[in-house]
Amino acid sequence: MQESKLLQLLLAVSLCVLASLSPCTHAASDSDTKGKPVVTPINRDAATLLYTSPLKRGRPLLLDLAGPLVWTTCDGAHPTVDCHHPECAHAHSHHPPGCPHTGYGKPDDDDPFRCKCTAHPYNHITGRTATADLTRVRLAANTTDGGNPREPVSFSVVASCAPDSLLAKLPAGAVGVAGLAGTRLALPTQVSRRQKLANKFMLCLPTRSGSATGAAIFGGGPLFIPPSAGLGSLTSRLTYTPLLGRPRNPAYYLPVKGIAIDGAQLPVPGDALSIATGGVVLDTRVPYTQLRPDIYRMVVDTFERAVARNDIKIQATAPFELCYTGMIPTRIGYPVPDVDLMLEGGKNWTLTGRSSMVGLPTGVCFAFVKMEEKKGGYGGAPAPAVIIGGFQMEDHVLEFDLEKRQLGFGLTPWFEPCGNFNFTQVH
Repeated sequence: MQESKLLQLLLAVSLCVLASLSPCTHAASDSDTKGKPVVTPINRDAATLLYTSPLKRGRPLLLDLAGPLVWTTCDGAHPTVDCHHPECAHAHSHHPPGCPHTGYGKPDDDDPFRCKCTAHPYNHITGRTATADLTRVRLAANTTDGGNPREPVSFSVVASCAPDSLLAKLPAGAVGVAGLAGTRLALPTQVSRRQKLANKFMLCLPTRSGSATGAAIFGGGPLFIPPSAGLGSLTSRLTYTPLLGRPRNPAYYLPVKGIAIDGAQLPVPGDALSIATGGVVLDTRVPYTQLRPDIYRMVVDTFERAVARNDIKIQATAPFELCYTGMIPTRIGYPVPDVDLMLEGGKNWTLTGRSSMVGLPTGVCFAFVKMEEKKGGYGGAPAPAVIIGGFQMEDHVLEFDLEKRQLGFGLTPWFEPCGNFNFTQVH
């Protein structure tokens, strides 16, 4: 009898140990990646000039600086979120322009007494919106020491499902959008919460003239780019300026007080740059910086006079107006006058010839375009006067600190472009 009880006791202990081994081992693995910044590659699509990252099982999501949430196509069977869940309210806190308010959800097909949350994924490129389930999806990346990817990491995020039709005009192969705005359901804040990281992220967008791969780092930390990675983090060289925002509008606005070319400030109307009546926003969905027509005319004419080289002007290539031939780039870009965005506090974001001129097969062109008439955006905000596009952000380190509401920015040295980030995995 005693032998039987002893065997039962040993069996019970063995089962408890076995039952606890797997979750404990898994938890240890998860804890190894908590608190470590997360890195993912950034690819520039040659056809659309937009940026993607292979976050969903290796399949790309479009990176959208102004996107308030993550959305993607879903499998037929997927989890859903209750209408009363706080995440459902957050999904509706930034309503897409032109989309009617239809409530927070609908009856669950499997349980008519349960309300399942719906969200409104928005394709900014086509202007189309859909209504679909709010769900949870798993994304994957790697932890990083700032110089290499290290351990693989997978994490769950709240996302909206979307129909295949909403993928129109996204880069080939893209299965959705990773919103990077400062909202609760955008990717940076979700990664911060899941991985116990600082609520900040860094973009180093690749340039068309170099390697096709840049880097996005979530959670702060250093950034080292070869060949001089041993000389210190590029984040130590950044200039900081406040990040501004409008209620119910997820876009990042900058406190730009003026625009100067070749050191001379232009007479831009003050209300054009004010966030209340226009403003300056950052937008990775726009390939080149767009200027409101009155500002565009002033900038282009002033730049042309400053270059003063009518002898090398050539017929323009759309969508650009000023194009030249015979310009030979130097280590700091094409030899043209600087364009300064004059920021609050006396700081400047200076766009040298690396960021103001784009090389084409026919020559080089001034990489600013005239803005078409735009309707108001999220929250009924007026159309911005200046939209800083992806090209002007390439080969810059951009650190978005969502806790301090500030942007750190700096042009990478010519010998350390974003495409040099070393994606060789280190264990």
